[in-house]
Amino acid sequence: MRAVVALGTNLGDRAVNLVDALERIRALGRVVATSGVYETAPQGMVDQEPFYNTVVVVETELDPVKVVDRLLGIEREMGRVRGPRWGPRLIDLDLILYGDRSICTASVEVPHPRYRQRRFVLEPLVEVWPDARDPDGTPVADMLEAVSGQAVTPIDVPGWPTGR
Repeated sequence: MRAVVALGTNLGDRAVNLVDALERIRALGRVVATSGVYETAPQGMVDQEPFYNTVVVVETELDPVKVVDRLLGIEREMGRVRGPRWGPRLIDLDLILYGDRSICTASVEVPHPRYRQRRFVLEPLVEVWPDARDPDGTPVADMLEAVSGQAVTPIDVPGWPTGR
């Protein structure tokens, strides 16, 4: 199954955090694409440092509950301490899409409930998977216009493997 994982960080060495998280995500399956990295303003709680955001596409045999469990485990291993909602974070790993499935359980909600309102997820997702569709059939690329006012700035991150 094709799983889309969004990565975000705004504490510590953001570039190192992303590269470290990617290496750990490889244990979920075969990484088939990594988007570029974008610097973005925080949303929700705006009085904090800018984020680095990116998207990784992984082909996995794990079910979505196990994917989320492993992503949370990676966050813990890397030292993430949960703070206020939308607050600063060492690493944030979110399962955005899991194939064309819609899933809503106590521990997993796919597609991610707020991804449609986040250019920092949509832009890199369309970059690596231009034909991606929401489980309702809407092309993800068609969602970009609604978030065009949100700034995302492409940046170079040493050691980040952009591409398919």
